[in-house]
Amino acid sequence: MLPPRTDRRALWLSLLASSVALLALLFSGLVKQSRPVPMHDLQLAAGEKLKCVSYAPYHRPGQTPLDAETRIERTQIAADLAALAEITDCVRLYSVNQGLEQVPEVARALGLKVLLGAWIGYDPVINAIELERAIALANAHTDVVRALVVGNEVLLRRERSEDEMRALIRHAKTHSQVPVTYADVWEFWTRHDSLAAEVDFVTVHILPFWEDDPVDIDLALAHVADTRRAVARHFGDKPILIGETGWPSAGRQREHARPSRVNQARYIREFVHRAHDEGWDYNLIEAIDQPWKRRLEGTVGGHWGMLEADDLYPKFPLAGPVAERESLFGPIGGALIGGLLACLLAATGRRTHLLRVSALTATGAVGGVIAVLHWEHAHLAYRDALEWSLLGGVAALSGLVPLVLARWHGEPIPDAARARHILWTHTRLRSKAPSLGLLRGLLLFAAAVAALLLWVDPRYRDFPTLLYLGPALVFGVIGWWRSGITATERSCAAVIAIGVIGRWSTEMTNPQAIAWLLTGLALALPVLLVRAHQHEQR
Repeated sequence: MLPPRTDRRALWLSLLASSVALLALLFSGLVKQSRPVPMHDLQLAAGEKLKCVSYAPYHRPGQTPLDAETRIERTQIAADLAALAEITDCVRLYSVNQGLEQVPEVARALGLKVLLGAWIGYDPVINAIELERAIALANAHTDVVRALVVGNEVLLRRERSEDEMRALIRHAKTHSQVPVTYADVWEFWTRHDSLAAEVDFVTVHILPFWEDDPVDIDLALAHVADTRRAVARHFGDKPILIGETGWPSAGRQREHARPSRVNQARYIREFVHRAHDEGWDYNLIEAIDQPWKRRLEGTVGGHWGMLEADDLYPKFPLAGPVAERESLFGPIGGALIGGLLACLLAATGRRTHLLRVSALTATGAVGGVIAVLHWEHAHLAYRDALEWSLLGGVAALSGLVPLVLARWHGEPIPDAARARHILWTHTRLRSKAPSLGLLRGLLLFAAAVAALLLWVDPRYRDFPTLLYLGPALVFGVIGWWRSGITATERSCAAVIAIGVIGRWSTEMTNPQAIAWLLTGLALALPVLLVRAHQHEQR
């Protein structure tokens, strides 16, 4: 039985108002992203370049240091370093395996210096081989190698003890013809400060984004300056190298610390200006985006580079305003296509009237914008065929919702179990309500899994708001006109509500956490609060 005409009118008005409001909110954010943001221009002296940048060559598809069979060809290293020689005087390496042993020789021809790294991990046998190779390479290229870095964040990862690192550093000091250092997060250096006596200079990592209490971009440079001052005071006359500092251009926001192209440009410009003004020695992380790091650190891990991974094109200039988004063509096109498809489907059905068609057209436009934004995010975030299949499947289901909705006329939506029965027994359908029931059940389950994972393991997971925003709009409105809620759906809705509230409770001012909270509640509350027999289908 259809709801009374007044209820159906309220439904379409609610859907129209919600869709228009969300569409306005999305485009206001996109317009803001497209506006160039003025910031400090980095004016280097004639011939002056960045002091040093971290270089890893694993930026092409399929390349990863996690695969022991990976080897980078000399031609790629030469092309990479030629691009970097335009912006820096030095590159920092973290290992001498997989083709990286070719870097010093190539760097010499380009006039680059090298901070040569020996990777130290769990296996003492591999560590010994790596260190001997690094020492030999440094000694063979003393005109190029500025220093030998024995281990990177080994104490942070708890892969070796302080005494074991002391022994490795002493061995390197005994046999190396270049200065020797060890690199770790500044807090671990101050906790293990006895190692300072073993090195020629202290190499500390200061990354405001990754601090236990993430630092807002507005306070990031002051945090770096204060931390470096404290470290210098702690170690007295020992020279200090800021071995890693930088800002990511994409990924999950951590409290007030937001990854973005604009924030990355701002941080790099302001830091380099301050460092050159005060005479800090530094190394920026990093030269080129590393897609493989998404496997370890989520989306944000792959987007610390100043150059794009595919074409080595700079992400931002060193002078002039910077915009987050270069064009609105994609989202506008998505809105037009989505709105047109929904309008055609709605206008050719039965019981067609202006209010219903307008509401469904607006909902389709929202779905089109979200589809474009999700496609953009997927290219930044998805790591393998499995994620493209699973998350892409969820995105496809979400994209179907406004189109299936366009063939819906206000009937109560049966529960997913009954919808499956109707479809599988080939009963003649009066509308697409059973399909909406199936979509609703599948998306509630997927959202429950996502909410649970993000709640218990949030550090490297993106907020999946774009995957569920369209369904949240639709079911957050029409869910109050539904019937036949199952125990399974209530369970999924409860998990969603608990998960999004739990995640938000630890990041209450994080806009991404707030958006995920609202999206999850829009999905869950109609399931949890609506009366099961409000419009029982007869």
